Amino acid sequence: MFETRVIKVDPFNPSNEVIAEAAEVLRRGGLVAFPTETVYGLGALAYLRESVLRIFRVKKRPLDNPLIVHISRLSALSLVTRDVPEEALIIAEKLWPGPVTLVLWKSDSIPSEVTAGLPKVAVRMPAHRVALMLIDSVDAPVAAPSANLSGRPSPTSADHVIKDLYGSIELIIDAGETLHGVESTIIDLTVKPPLLLRPGALSVEELERVLGVEIAIPPFARGLVEASKALAPGMKHRHYAPRADMVLVESRSYDDLTKIVSVVRDIALKSLHKGVSVSILCSDETYNYYTDLGVVVKSLGSRSNLFQIAKNLFKTMRELDEAGVSFIIAEGFEERGLGLTIMNRLRKASGYNIITADQ
Repeated sequence: MFETRVIKVDPFNPSNEVIAEAAEVLRRGGLVAFPTETVYGLGALAYLRESVLRIFRVKKRPLDNPLIVHISRLSALSLVTRDVPEEALIIAEKLWPGPVTLVLWKSDSIPSEVTAGLPKVAVRMPAHRVALMLIDSVDAPVAAPSANLSGRPSPTSADHVIKDLYGSIELIIDAGETLHGVESTIIDLTVKPPLLLRPGALSVEELERVLGVEIAIPPFARGLVEASKALAPGMKHRHYAPRADMVLVESRSYDDLTKIVSVVRDIALKSLHKGVSVSILCSDETYNYYTDLGVVVKSLGSRSNLFQIAKNLFKTMRELDEAGVSFIIAEGFEERGLGLTIMNRLRKASGYNIITADQ
């Protein structure tokens, strides 16, 4: 049991002393939870094998689930990768720092423990001053998955990290809520066309605009099936899940929401009849259709603002856990822009327990 220190900082002007302390923890082989623009990460020096393995133990993370390596300047890309393609440099120039992770051929300097034995490494440059200052200060790449217990909703605040990992790690840097609330987009640039491994805070449409090529989107990236092999974080194993059981109600078209509402209400009423503690995860547009049921109803926001929906997703799942509900009925969203990311997370969180309202 560790005596975990929690230190609050200004996200835009963090204390140099706090950053220096966190860097020293990492150098000594310790683990530090720190904010990024997506979610909070649990960091270890990527070169320290034992520290990297401790990340897996602390999170209870399967060893076949690779980690993301975080860098703070473009020159570090050549230290952790090899044979960098032109597409990677284009993305780095136009979108880094930012919420996009590139899968490239790894250099020999990166231990196999970081990549789960794979010859490729996932690397990104986070767009958060605290993260960049920390990586700069330690002067080495930092391996960091999300700072939560494996399978749980990712942490969008230090409070979430405290609930999952307090007493297991040395330091938590609290810089308030994260901007995006969902993880980075992961794209494999070792293949042609580029392959989406995990949708995230940056839309596929934006990546395609920058690259000028179409990106392949396999079924596992949509969350329709589980990947047979974890080529990147979030591909395999149940992820992002609340403690409650969950069902996702989808539709082929979201122009008319009456079918989804009807199915959600029907499931809720049948569950209530069985004495189940029910909650509904919905949108502003449908919220009022459920308030008469006497269940916990949480809106993620308006369907016209998918950024808001994505930002609220993990936070709201954790709020439902705190409310002690045993069954969550979640509405689906149109798979455009960030809708692809939202549906990937909802499908995985439900354990692929999906009902189509059109049937």
